[in-house]
Amino acid sequence: MTTLENIFHRQEMNQQKPKSEQLITIVIPCYNEEENIEVLYERIEATFKDIEYQHDYLFIDNCSQDKTPEVLEKLAAKDPNVQVIFNVRNFGHIRSPYYGILQSQGDATIFIAADLQDPPEMMNQMIDEWEKGHDVVMGVKSSSKELWMMFLIRRIYYWFIDKLAEVPLVKNFYGFGLYDKQVIAVLQKYEDPYPYFRGQICELGFPSVQLEYVQEARARGITKNNFYTLLDIALLGITYHSKVPLRVGIIGGAFMSFISFLIGMGYAVAKVLNWDSFSMGVAPLLIGMFFFFSLQLVFLGVIGEYTANIYTQVLKRPLVVERKRLNAKTPKTD
Repeated sequence: MTTLENIFHRQEMNQQKPKSEQLITIVIPCYNEEENIEVLYERIEATFKDIEYQHDYLFIDNCSQDKTPEVLEKLAAKDPNVQVIFNVRNFGHIRSPYYGILQSQGDATIFIAADLQDPPEMMNQMIDEWEKGHDVVMGVKSSSKELWMMFLIRRIYYWFIDKLAEVPLVKNFYGFGLYDKQVIAVLQKYEDPYPYFRGQICELGFPSVQLEYVQEARARGITKNNFYTLLDIALLGITYHSKVPLRVGIIGGAFMSFISFLIGMGYAVAKVLNWDSFSMGVAPLLIGMFFFFSLQLVFLGVIGEYTANIYTQVLKRPLVVERKRLNAKTPKTD
């Protein structure tokens, strides 16, 4: 189905089903966000006062160590439209949010982090674009109030991965956005135990639109990202979408072998012509050895990342294991 046909089809479906009967599910992953959850909930409720659609919540708690579970339990007791999934342990920053998205049963799903850095007030605009026929509405950071160095590093990374990727990727898109139910249905068929969500969305190619926003600085709590989590996402994005690093290893290895051959022949000729006066020395040999060993380690690491991805896929571990649910409305996926 072409983009234009898809849009017309979506508009027809929307007209057949009244807005008051359509459901928007808001998926919110959280880990140690006790200070932000109620504030986020209240801001979303205020936003939906002017929206005709029904809405519910799906919080997925990644085994928080603070009072987040208590806050969620109180919220679920107060509002039956608040669903909560509690994980038995911390399954990481990639698997748990993705599992929450797969559990959504709404006509559309809005994904937003619990840290209040992404504006829930944008949901109005997102729903407007969804009504126009866009199956994916991406929230894209035009700027950020975080440390300028971190934002610059992210920009460089997205520029770099865009050059390597086999499909066009959206820069400064982190998952905040709206997704039609047919997008969720396709994701549920992926069976990917360690997915690169933002890359999957670009790869699927559903009709999409981008909405720019300024990301706020974190007002409460501390960020859960560290060097390892950011590196994990970066390497996952590169290995998920590109074979270029492997091919660079092949081309680079062949090129360096050729250069080494030329240098070796040069030394041999110089020694033959100046047998008594020319001394090869130990320094060039040591420098060359350390250089080539370092190069080998780098490309062994690259190969290891791709191998680790294959290993993860082969294991077929579940994304998460649930401890319990509150106000359960959505089925588990196999």
